[in-house]
Amino acid sequence: MPRAKNLLHLIEHTPVPHLRSYLKMRPSYQERTALGKATRQQVSRSAQSVWAVTPSRPEPVDILLRQARTRIPELVPIRHQRMAASPFAFYRGGAAIMAHDLAKSPCTNIHVQLCGDMHVSNFGFFATTEHQLVFGISDFDETLPGSWEWDLKRLVASAVIAAESIGADKVYAQGIVRNIVTSYRRHLLDYAQMPYLQLAHEYIDDRRLRDTARPFGSQAQQFIRKQIAYARDNTNFGVLKKFTHMTNGRRQITDRAPLIERAEISHTGGPMEQFLDQVLVSYADSLLSDRRQLLKRYRLVDFARQVVGVGSVGLSCLMLYMTGIDDQDPLFLQYKQAESSVLAPYFGDPVFTHQGHRVAAGQRLIQGAPDMLLGYGQTKSRQFYVRQLRDMKGGISFGPEGVGKKEFPAYAHLFGWALALAHARSGDPAILSGYCGTTTQLDDAMCTFAFAYARQNAVDFETFTQAVKQGKVRIA
Repeated sequence: MPRAKNLLHLIEHTPVPHLRSYLKMRPSYQERTALGKATRQQVSRSAQSVWAVTPSRPEPVDILLRQARTRIPELVPIRHQRMAASPFAFYRGGAAIMAHDLAKSPCTNIHVQLCGDMHVSNFGFFATTEHQLVFGISDFDETLPGSWEWDLKRLVASAVIAAESIGADKVYAQGIVRNIVTSYRRHLLDYAQMPYLQLAHEYIDDRRLRDTARPFGSQAQQFIRKQIAYARDNTNFGVLKKFTHMTNGRRQITDRAPLIERAEISHTGGPMEQFLDQVLVSYADSLLSDRRQLLKRYRLVDFARQVVGVGSVGLSCLMLYMTGIDDQDPLFLQYKQAESSVLAPYFGDPVFTHQGHRVAAGQRLIQGAPDMLLGYGQTKSRQFYVRQLRDMKGGISFGPEGVGKKEFPAYAHLFGWALALAHARSGDPAILSGYCGTTTQLDDAMCTFAFAYARQNAVDFETFTQAVKQGKVRIA
């Protein structure tokens, strides 16, 4: 064990980007795998099943109301309305609640770049810089370095809650969780033995998506093909058609209050155009020189305030419509305010003081080849990041129009795979694989945890809906 402890100290305190020397010997694959196995002596895999309410646990409603203090007041009731729709919607908006709970759970402290808000709807399709369609994690507002199991536990609990939302029974939900964890373990083992450059070029592309669906039947195959086709069409031209119209010979964003609406005055009290000009100048400084040159070819035509997602509602979010040569050369950007991650109270943030930079850097690290126009910036009162609104993007939803019982097993495999790739890119896959192992012990533990936390989420959701009825929480 002394050797394992020394290795753990070496790897935790000298991450690759900050090594003082590139002449030092790195620990071998065998040593790093052994370190992962040795970590089980501090936190066994069966210990990952533990969930219990602590006496000091704050009321979930109080956590949400504290979050609301820093958000746009008139949008907070919309956020609460969306969370009140179902236990799954509540879970999606309750990342801060679960972060507090996970801080009280067993933790290996094997660090990766966490998504921070990992759930089954936080995956989707997107384009790489080479415009290749791939599948992976899609939202990174809460990303931060932290212990790997936080992501996996949040993911498997969400899988149980989502399975319940589509009318599945306990046996089915258990199979979904096992599918996720097994896929996660097996892909980590593959990545642990993969050359680093090959890992940097590793993606779940459309060919692999089709191959994944094949063992799960024709309906799953057809659904994934449909999702791929939708994502390919979901481009700047699709946004132009869906979200804009012509008025007096000028194209502008269609007002759909309160979800998309014009805001003439910025939060600083000045004209919105001036504020956005500052935003774009600051954002451009964060881009590589070739992409900055590309952005300079476009001009801002119109803008609107946008309400998106569940957890992000209440933070400032803007849709920016830009054109190049003419209307047939559109570019839609999304500006999003960036606040401190819900994980920061538990892991700290020793690297980034700029929250927009934190999000952009986390996305680049996890996705590998993200949006070529992903960047960040700062005004006098706001830190933010900017990305393309839709560039071959497609999300994951559950229900009649989304993933159902026939498709969920195939997607569960993809969820575990995508999370393993994210953690392998940002952490040490050999240590992770060494800890997770090749048996079903981790699968068993995660099943137990997932169902226990799904029950806790149901209790919290009931508490939340009671607070709505009592007027403690306002909804739109």
